[in-house]
Amino acid sequence: MLIKGGTVVDPASGVDGLFDVLVRDGRVAAVEGPGVLDRVEVSETFDATGMTVAPGFVDVHVHLREPGQTYKETIATGTAAAAAGGFTTVVAMPNTVPVNDSTASLAWMLDPERGAKVHLYAMPAVTLGSMGEHLTDFESLARAGAVGFTDDGKPVLEDHVMQAALLCAGRLGLPISQHAEDTRLTGGCSMNAGTVAFKLGLRGMTVEAESRIVERDIRLVREIAKVDGVRAHLHVQHVSTAKALEAIRRAKEDGLHVTCEAAPHHFTLTDEAVGDFDTHAKMNPPLRAENDRQAVIAGLLDGTVDCIATDHAPHAAHEKEVEFERAPNGITGLETALGLALKVLGREHGMPVRRVLELMSQNPAAIVNLAGRGTLGVGAVADVVVFDAGREWTFDGSKALSKSRNTPFDEVAMIGRVVGTICAGRVVYRG
Repeated sequence: MLIKGGTVVDPASGVDGLFDVLVRDGRVAAVEGPGVLDRVEVSETFDATGMTVAPGFVDVHVHLREPGQTYKETIATGTAAAAAGGFTTVVAMPNTVPVNDSTASLAWMLDPERGAKVHLYAMPAVTLGSMGEHLTDFESLARAGAVGFTDDGKPVLEDHVMQAALLCAGRLGLPISQHAEDTRLTGGCSMNAGTVAFKLGLRGMTVEAESRIVERDIRLVREIAKVDGVRAHLHVQHVSTAKALEAIRRAKEDGLHVTCEAAPHHFTLTDEAVGDFDTHAKMNPPLRAENDRQAVIAGLLDGTVDCIATDHAPHAAHEKEVEFERAPNGITGLETALGLALKVLGREHGMPVRRVLELMSQNPAAIVNLAGRGTLGVGAVADVVVFDAGREWTFDGSKALSKSRNTPFDEVAMIGRVVGTICAGRVVYRG
């Protein structure tokens, strides 16, 4: 395949300009200036004239609901939504039914029979059943393909369990991806603590419920480095508060291996979006106040935040159409991530497209150690997204490829539209 006529932007290799990309046998075979590859015999030409050509996006935090909750999403539908959003690699969370906490469940999930449309990886649970007590078999799971471990949806609360997890995973060179919430402070809470929660009469989650766990985990990483000589990797999921970000910023300055992700909804919306008990604005961590939203944006701009992750969390309509406090947390996000990033970070805050691509391809690939991904360097896996960086469009939730429609971004204006997604040299989405 020859991807011809586009502006190639690849932060990992420093390429930024008009180039054609030659793909052979699922790999990037050449990246050359216009016309150089015209005489090469190819089976297919992808016309990218006027478009941006970039490494396919990598999402380190998605919920695909299979096994156990296929009425919300399946691996096939979730990865189809990923392809529509420009993602060529996704990492599935373990809070399925049953929990992905064994090599058997991991192998079942990764089996090609599940019908994944893009590259699928998984983070099995840190603890058996994600109950926070006994570690899963990290070594066996790593050999079976785990790219990290997480009890996502739940924090690893006990100090000694988290310390053991960081140490074991650190020795394997894999991250512990933590849902940072001190659930001892959030019982009965359904949104951010603040004036909106007060007006609605809802119990709110304080920012300290997030920052306290982040600060504890960083302390453990520091102690492990000092006592055991192991460089443990803590990855903080969907950071949402200025206080947690400041702790992460200090940890990075001290040279600790601490990374973090931010979700598009946290840099786009505030708790005001809950409005009149809108369950499509209910998520965990909750939408925060404007000062925290601005802190997340600042962290994305200054490099404190390493990547954008969607926390794609599909739920069926009947589950969201209940009282706010009873509704499940989460929204879909794979098909709106680029449009929100280019709109909020790019247009409103001046972030260059190159930096957006770092946050969505190069950096997340590095967090989960995916060599040869997140780049269009010669020899890399031919995972490519082609998009119209300046196109203004409106998201129509009814046409989403995800099986669920729980999004606060239905009929919301966006910037940047995916027109093609190529995974290992094969077109998996064409808009």
